[in-house]
Amino acid sequence: MTWEFELPYRERYPLLCGVDEAGRGPLCGPVVAGAVILPDSFDISALNDSKKLSEKKREALYEQITASCDWAAGIATPEEIDAYNILNATFLAMCRAVEGLKQTPSFALVDGNKIPKGLTVPALAVVKGDAKCPSVSAASVIAKVTRDRMMADLAAQYPQYELQKHKGYPTKEHYRLLLQHGIAPIYRQSFLKNLDQHRED
Repeated sequence: MTWEFELPYRERYPLLCGVDEAGRGPLCGPVVAGAVILPDSFDISALNDSKKLSEKKREALYEQITASCDWAAGIATPEEIDAYNILNATFLAMCRAVEGLKQTPSFALVDGNKIPKGLTVPALAVVKGDAKCPSVSAASVIAKVTRDRMMADLAAQYPQYELQKHKGYPTKEHYRLLLQHGIAPIYRQSFLKNLDQHRED
């Protein structure tokens, strides 16, 4: 990870933030976004797309980021995902994360190919930004660790779904447990329209 891609934006916008999300694909739980304003002094050598980091490294980076940066997490609930669709709910979580920062950023680098609707600061969408931009990578760590911790809490509340194993993603075993135990309030109803197709003959 280097500052190369991000540097021209940092020079132009002193309060630049990175924005990323976690949890678009799972059948249950919230979608979570992170927003981070990285200081120039932050050691970026360990940063990467959070999905490519081990849980231990993500947790260590999370502690470093939360101790030394202006950061925030925003969530959109399963109910909001069902009401607005996953893309718009993701945008909502991203806007909430940016609005949760202590300082108002002057510019945002957002992972993906679309700028969130409702974002109140100028922004650039960066495809694979979590692998190119340290600020976006830091935001991806905040989003991923925050969501993983929320899913661990849900796993304790709803042990019958074994969420600790699949983190809510649509595995064959997860569908089997859903069919066995029924749909709890933590599920995204709009993601389960084809649930009956997973019944075994």
